Amino acid sequence: MTDAVDITAIRAARERFDPDIVRETPVERSRSLSERAGADVRLKMEHLQRTGSFKTRGASNKLSRVAEAGEAERVVAASAGNHAQGVALAAAHEGIPATIVMPRNAPQMKVNATRGYGAEVVLHGGEFQEALARAEELAEEPGSLFVHAYDDPDIVAGQGTLGLEIAEQVPDVDTVVVPIGGGGLISGVATALAAVAPEVRVVGVQAEEAATVPQSLDKGEPVGIAETRTIADGIATGAISGLTYDHIEAHVDEVVTVSDDEISDAILTLLQRAKQLVEGAGATSVAGMLSPDVDVAGETVVPLLGGGNIDMSLLQTVLTHAMTDREQLLHLRVRIDDEPGEMASLSDRIAAQGANIRHVRHDRAVDDLRVGEAYLVFRVVTSGREHANQVLSAVREGGYEVERVN
Repeated sequence: MTDAVDITAIRAARERFDPDIVRETPVERSRSLSERAGADVRLKMEHLQRTGSFKTRGASNKLSRVAEAGEAERVVAASAGNHAQGVALAAAHEGIPATIVMPRNAPQMKVNATRGYGAEVVLHGGEFQEALARAEELAEEPGSLFVHAYDDPDIVAGQGTLGLEIAEQVPDVDTVVVPIGGGGLISGVATALAAVAPEVRVVGVQAEEAATVPQSLDKGEPVGIAETRTIADGIATGAISGLTYDHIEAHVDEVVTVSDDEISDAILTLLQRAKQLVEGAGATSVAGMLSPDVDVAGETVVPLLGGGNIDMSLLQTVLTHAMTDREQLLHLRVRIDDEPGEMASLSDRIAAQGANIRHVRHDRAVDDLRVGEAYLVFRVVTSGREHANQVLSAVREGGYEVERVN
């Protein structure tokens, strides 16, 4: 295994951390998730890291070594957002200028945060791999050093410190569930656990539309994909490296994939039941733990919440989608006689069920309507499926023809 990271390197990374930059994040038991999973669920709250992501660990380890050796006058990195913030913070702490290349579609809040830590941000390309190629070009300039998001032993060793923390904080842990993008996090965590708690199962989770690891393991070498489409932008790297592939193959027990629907549900579950706001990449571990492909019944399981830097517009989209899936948000189309009082009558019926009408409109220009008819289209908030069925029944009992349009 070329340039393999071992437990010695991970422990050394931990010793280098400045507590003002990298903090030990807490572990908290989730009663609601434990009941849902049939397990003892302990959430590793890495989204509470200073930059909102585990990426600070690897970046801090790398930049402290670079500063000590005087290897660079400037560092360059490519990132969809979280590695960008980690490098920017660590570079500022070490007094090294940083240039970060981010895809043009990177969440604005992550762009702003990266600039806020003092880095120069260059927006380039529509995919991470395009941003990566541009960053590598900039790093060829004299005095510059490229800091890869995952294909670097120092980065992997820094991320691996999370494995040490989990083993110490939850000594009876049976399974650790880790999100996978480029593989740096799971490589480090799995390597650390293999050394200090080899009986612990490590499960990796990727978003379906950005899943490179299952293909890579099937082929026996790293495989990339040209285009990624997932709400988990923090793990949409489109590739793993030879370094991370070797560590995943050696130390990771299972790798599963989850859909964006499952990730959306996990985000909403964490917000609603665990009172934790995480991004898609951060919730992927919980989505994997709850998927039918991972059996954690009766175990003590630690899903790693890797990041909390969710864009607010994306959060709104995710919540709307998840609420629709849970039937907490209904779009109803009701055929009516287009006469005064019909909207009031229907509204009263819906309100009598304790549901809240968010929006209503008339549709009259529809070819299947007879003269003198119209559709009323309601957007209604309910408490869930049972409540939604009560609303539908109440409308039908009034003699109305009603159709769910979402």
